[in-house]
Amino acid sequence: MIAIDHSGKLVTVTVLGEFVLADYKEFEDMVRATLAPGGKVSLLIDLRQMAGFTVDVAWEDIKYTRSHPDDFDKIAVVTHSQWMVWSAWLSQMFINADLRVFDDDADARGWLEQEDRGE
Repeated sequence: MIAIDHSGKLVTVTVLGEFVLADYKEFEDMVRATLAPGGKVSLLIDLRQMAGFTVDVAWEDIKYTRSHPDDFDKIAVVTHSQWMVWSAWLSQMFINADLRVFDDDADARGWLEQEDRGE
């Protein structure tokens, strides 16, 4: 299950339990709805409560990031999992966004807000 929120051009996704394909499709729909023509969104994805993900989510993520490499400006991933850190690093090869991994939600939000203030 996921919880999604968006404010301006920031999309916030929190994964709770197992991340399944229907959740990923919901995320894709929210990005499409938030994305202005020719614009980019920033993403905060909190994976600290994720129990796991299905193989079809991994495949969909690869397909999505390869076909939408310019949709994101900044991506902040909040996780304590070394596997997710590695996965985020791998995803960065397919996107043209600044991607960083954080242990703390407040640090991630602070970094994302810096961009909004032009710092």
